[in-house]
Amino acid sequence: MKLHIWTQDQENYGAHDWDGEGECPQRWKFKGGVDFFVPKFKGGEAEATTAVMALRSSIEEDSQYFRREVTGWTLVADDYLTEFERAQLEYEGKITHKSKELAW
Repeated sequence: MKLHIWTQDQENYGAHDWDGEGECPQRWKFKGGVDFFVPKFKGGEAEATTAVMALRSSIEEDSQYFRREVTGWTLVADDYLTEFERAQLEYEGKITHKSKELAW
């Protein structure tokens, strides 16, 4: 079993033209996100929640330019592939951009 954690990214388009003076313009645009896995996860839902809370600081970002936040998690089979990984296999025959793995 492995722990699957996914995120939502946002980019502040207002910061592109910001000169660093005064308040940064706020024009946040939602982007995709990133999938993370904790392989060989031992435990149930309660342990998964504890792990996600502990790993948040290594996953999430927050600056004037970019934000990434955890939006969900679940326990999946060891051979689980994300939609992006499955698409790579289907169209390219191999996975060249794997999801990020985290140690727990």
